[in-house]
Amino acid sequence: MSLNNKPLEQDEVLVVEDTSQGEFTQILVLNDDYNTFEWVIECFMDILQHSNEQAEQSAWIIHTKGKCSVKVGPFEVLKPLKDALVDRGLNAIIEHEKVSK
Repeated sequence: MSLNNKPLEQDEVLVVEDTSQGEFTQILVLNDDYNTFEWVIECFMDILQHSNEQAEQSAWIIHTKGKCSVKVGPFEVLKPLKDALVDRGLNAIIEHEKVSK
């Protein structure tokens, strides 16, 4: 959530690819039966700096598809964000995939 009334530019996802290693790293949040939509949306806005609309869309994808990629980037950046989501009770994991060229 932005406290300085500047528009958030989180609606676009920048995919960072390390061509030397050919890996794609993302945070996946998995569906569960105990977190409410409101709580998940609040967590995404607070921790990931997502807009309300982006957080809501991700929550619906998690609900309907079972999981959603909520952040892409280097492992060193994603690890503390994933840990913060887990600390709030969300089922979040970091996934590494080899990118075929």
